[in-house]
Amino acid sequence: MIDIDGSYGEGGGQVLRTCLSLATITGEPIRIANIRAGRKKPGLAPQHLTAVRAAARICQAQLQGDALGSMMLEFIPSRPVQAGNYTFDVSEVLEGGSAGAITLVLQTILLPLALAKGNSQVTLRGGTHVIFSPTMTYIEQVYLPMLQRMGVKASVKLGAWGWYPQGGGEVTLQVSGGSQLSGIHLLKRGNLRQVRGLAVVTELPAHIPQRMANRAEKILRIAGFKVSIQALRERGVAAGAGIFLTAEYENSLTGFGGFGRWRMSSERVAEIACEQLLKFHQTGAPVDEHLGDQLILPATLATEASQYHVANISTHLTTNATVIEKFGLSRVMVDEVEKIVKVVPISHAETR
Repeated sequence: MIDIDGSYGEGGGQVLRTCLSLATITGEPIRIANIRAGRKKPGLAPQHLTAVRAAARICQAQLQGDALGSMMLEFIPSRPVQAGNYTFDVSEVLEGGSAGAITLVLQTILLPLALAKGNSQVTLRGGTHVIFSPTMTYIEQVYLPMLQRMGVKASVKLGAWGWYPQGGGEVTLQVSGGSQLSGIHLLKRGNLRQVRGLAVVTELPAHIPQRMANRAEKILRIAGFKVSIQALRERGVAAGAGIFLTAEYENSLTGFGGFGRWRMSSERVAEIACEQLLKFHQTGAPVDEHLGDQLILPATLATEASQYHVANISTHLTTNATVIEKFGLSRVMVDEVEKIVKVVPISHAETR
């Protein structure tokens, strides 16, 4: 059994999700202690518990410690990952519902299902656009297209938007199994082609997304960008608002967002998203901070080495690199000065 200290590094949910993905893929039993010890509310929150149970279901794992607030988990897979039709609802694990981010559940089970034999359809319910988590728009516009370049065949369809704190969102994930992953090489991003955007509200007046879109377009055009932002009223169980920008470079993609809040103007929401994008653009890097740590896992499972330049080396990234190496599948080298990440799968290293 592989023992993992969940308090290591940034001490958050990334350690848990990475370990679940790799245990599910490799069949290795794992024991994680001190889960999310670095957070204000440590232990398994609804989205983490849902991810645990989702990973367990696709490989029939035996579980100990799968309860809300638990800081210890044993996860023992009993069979290879099974493709199929699944439904995972974050709200089911907490009385009264939850807006726990379903994108975190998706990222836990995506690669195991992509490598399994057969195709899968997964319905996910809960929070689709939640602050401090990847949004479903980021998954659709940035994360999945970048993984598709590495050989992952998957797509998502957003059925209903789910904001914090009510949730109620729904997404359908389609995964084609039997993928063989190749490495990724991203040292230069090339020129910026365009910025696409969605300014969205649910259960709010139509002038709000239009104001967000107008403000963002004005800021980005002054910066010299080609930009097109849709203003939409969409389906959701409660009021919510946000703007989500995707920057398309010649060689890479990145995305940023701003969330509406009580007493914050529509224009300020747009400014927050634009400030994040402009700050990233100035770095010259092809890979944003968040994608930087999310690419290590698929790169570990690839048939060849990967190398990419990240805008910022976060503690999420260095933590993820160390945890992944515990499974003995790759060597991860992080140059914090040049901000270059190199991932060499062990099978590739041994054949050289």
